Amino acid sequence: MVMPTGATRADSRRTTCSTAELPWSPGAGRGLGRSYARALASAGASVVVNDLDADVAEDTVKAITDAGGNAVAVVGAVGGAELADALVKRAVDEYGRLDIMVTNAGALRDKTLRNTTDEDFDLVVGSHLRGTFTCGRAAVRQFREQGDGGRLILVGSPAGQRASFGQTAYSASKGAIVAMMRTWAVEHPKLGVTVNAIVPTALTRMVATIPGLGELVAKAEAGEPIPENVRRKGLGTPDDVAPVIVYLASKEASHVTGQAIAAGGDRIALWSHPAETHEQIKTDGNSSSGVAMTSSATTGATSR
Repeated sequence: MVMPTGATRADSRRTTCSTAELPWSPGAGRGLGRSYARALASAGASVVVNDLDADVAEDTVKAITDAGGNAVAVVGAVGGAELADALVKRAVDEYGRLDIMVTNAGALRDKTLRNTTDEDFDLVVGSHLRGTFTCGRAAVRQFREQGDGGRLILVGSPAGQRASFGQTAYSASKGAIVAMMRTWAVEHPKLGVTVNAIVPTALTRMVATIPGLGELVAKAEAGEPIPENVRRKGLGTPDDVAPVIVYLASKEASHVTGQAIAAGGDRIALWSHPAETHEQIKTDGNSSSGVAMTSSATTGATSR
């Protein structure tokens, strides 16, 4: 469920990789996570695959090894430090070192605020946000011990970059993941560690319930071509996103850090960093009337 990722053929580094996309839902270990793992293995990475479902994890391992790659599985739910440490340890025990970690696990609960239970919130935040934190921490500790850098590739979502109806816990988690990415990027340059986030969009089972997308998901899973106008809007297959992961894991991306990169279909884009957009000096002191006088240019500005 975390996805430490690998090296290109020109780069002999080893790596850990976990594939679970929705660890508590059908399709875990498939979709985007599976594509990331296979693409990294194809590029020369040795991969540690993680999923809550042992059969799903082993199926991904088999797909990689049948294609001539190297992969092993660690079964368990991402969130706590114990599994995060176990993922890193397996990579080191099996391949001698860890070079790249991609955090890809997480659960999803489509509910508005008033319908979100404590259990829903804890499940989603625990898998996405805490799972990213514990796996990122375990990876950086190993990178520091090795002394020659590394790659952290976190997985965000458009839902964390802008409003997404019915996604209280998911949006909060994904927004926080990108915020952690920016913080980690400024904390670790002296270690030679780059930290970036991918913000993927793809026609997977995760989006099949969104109105208008169910039919497209079914066609994509059946191997039918996706219309060009849909691909240009950023919706394609998981395999369209995977090359960005491989690039960020490579030596060619050693100068790229602190970035949130959108990828999907035929589209790649860079998300901007948060910045103030309206400013005005108060002229009436610290009073509510003083705030009201400036609101048309600041607090009264339309948000999107």
